[in-house]
Amino acid sequence: MEVRALRDDEREWLVAQLQAAWGSTMIVHGSREHDAAALPALVCCDGVERLAVATYAVEGGALEVVTLQSIGERAGAGSALIGALATTARELGCERLWLVTTNDNTNALRFYQRRGLRIVAAHPGAADRARERKPSIPLVGEHGIEIHDEIELELRLR
Repeated sequence: MEVRALRDDEREWLVAQLQAAWGSTMIVHGSREHDAAALPALVCCDGVERLAVATYAVEGGALEVVTLQSIGERAGAGSALIGALATTARELGCERLWLVTTNDNTNALRFYQRRGLRIVAAHPGAADRARERKPSIPLVGEHGIEIHDEIELELRLR
């Protein structure tokens, strides 16, 4: 597997992936909004096949993982991306890598914690507030769990 920066000629593919996974390229959480299609991105490939992609933003000494999407489950691509994102963050002088997920996303919570990220905050009602700005955020998510809250995880890099 190889992790590399997304090429300019792959932006259209990224837009399609974001729209399929999130219904839009706009990612909303807390008071933040990102057009993920315009952000820097890393892609994990196995030869010519793209296995996973992550978009990120750097601000205030931190790298935020805005989206991370595996196209194939359990191939190690998501883990490779987390490792590469942490390396990128360190190279940019960031003190932490962080992200937000919703309360229903138990698979993501398990995935990130197994890779060293720690839960640092719970934001009750944050997904409800984000839904006011992005009505396409579903009311019910994985495993039939209602989506109301956001959970923030981080990996300290120093």
